[in-house]
Amino acid sequence: MSDDQIPLADPPFDAAESDDARHRERMAKKKVVRDRMLASKATAKGLLVVHTGTGKGKSTAAFGMVLRCIGHGFPVAIVQFVKGAKTTAERDFLEGFPDLVTIRAMGEGFTWETQDRERDIASARKAWEVAKGFLADPTLHMVVLDEINIVLRYGYLEVAEVIDAVTARPAGQHAVLTGRNAPEALIEAADLVTEMKMIKHPFRAGIGPQPGVEF
Repeated sequence: MSDDQIPLADPPFDAAESDDARHRERMAKKKVVRDRMLASKATAKGLLVVHTGTGKGKSTAAFGMVLRCIGHGFPVAIVQFVKGAKTTAERDFLEGFPDLVTIRAMGEGFTWETQDRERDIASARKAWEVAKGFLADPTLHMVVLDEINIVLRYGYLEVAEVIDAVTARPAGQHAVLTGRNAPEALIEAADLVTEMKMIKHPFRAGIGPQPGVEF
């Protein structure tokens, strides 16, 4: 048998290379589907966003969105309905961007701290009047109503009044409402709802609030 008649051996099988090829093929198909899906979506709409649930991270996630707005150069307003009596690191930081961020901490602490329902209601109403002004301002890209769900739960504000205001805001403005126990009517009205679920919390192990984590 001449050399040119000698059958060539199959190249060694490379499982990793085969897996890589299948992965590339799957991802290429997925990209086509995702690109088609994104192309069909509207790109300009102010969203009503609700962060609720028993887990930690509701306000934290909202402030993360504020940082994105700062990065884009978008103006933002924040009204804090519960925090206010104590200084927080996020407030100190965001006040360093006065051209882009307006933050009003108008709460006096949780209701078990004030122990005065009428005072809590008055504080919530005062904060709401400020919030309504922000929600009507077309120059604001985002308005964060931090822990407003708490005052709604206690009945310090009317749910219908809040929903009317957040749904009547300028078309391109995003509104982010945080706090436990968001009312069902607000959840129904929202475009994006995230529920934070608590799996573990250090408080139950006797560990108190930590700087940089809770405040």
